[in-house]
Amino acid sequence: MEVVIVPDAKAGGELIAEAMAKLLGRKPGALLGVATGSTPLPVYEALAAKVRSGAVDVGRARIAQLDEYVGLPADHPESYRSVLRREVLEPLGIGMEQFTGPDGTAEDVQGACEAYDKALSDAGGVDLQLLGIGTDGHIGFNEPCSSLASRTRIKTLTEQTRIDNARFFDGDIDQVPHHVITQGIGTILEARHLVLLATGEGKADAVAATVEGPVAAVCPASALQLHPHATVVVDEAAASKLKLADYFRHTYANKPEWQGI
Repeated sequence: MEVVIVPDAKAGGELIAEAMAKLLGRKPGALLGVATGSTPLPVYEALAAKVRSGAVDVGRARIAQLDEYVGLPADHPESYRSVLRREVLEPLGIGMEQFTGPDGTAEDVQGACEAYDKALSDAGGVDLQLLGIGTDGHIGFNEPCSSLASRTRIKTLTEQTRIDNARFFDGDIDQVPHHVITQGIGTILEARHLVLLATGEGKADAVAATVEGPVAAVCPASALQLHPHATVVVDEAAASKLKLADYFRHTYANKPEWQGI
């Protein structure tokens, strides 16, 4: 696992967007896995700026979704499909025909989960999966004690998560779905390159457990230690609990430029 410590969220976004741009330069039809939330926004903003400047061509790029609410219409403004359309697809000029995600409205939810796993495989697999991390170490909606071998599946949201997400539903928790479809940890680990972005002091404990703690289901993100190409990009605040922070700074500063992240 490579740990890159950057000054702030903007620098992290630019670093990851550059990695995505280089990937698309090598493989124009690459499948990029994206996440919702505020943390990855600097990545999407930096990548959109590259598209506008002509530095990268996303005409053949494909986008894959990490998770989705169950039972929320696809055109609902707070479905993750709608959020990603606003925050990723439209700014990049990518059409919905280049997008794939799980069907949160399916009557057969288990079938929809299995179908999405198959769709990712049939598409050749995810080339780069962008991840955020929760303060408890969750990735996607794989909460603590999720199986590290789990596949795309339905998960029940905790009451705290529903309370936290109520702000997107006019403050009304009754509008927040109880369930989501999420890529499992086993599914996530099949991506060729995993890039986790974490910013802010509130993520410091989770980052330390992910990078320097044992691989354990109590911290789902620690499964990234098992991946052959995982990059953790953190700002100074999120890196504040890392015991090996100086080592990580030294190794990145002396890394051959051609390697990228």
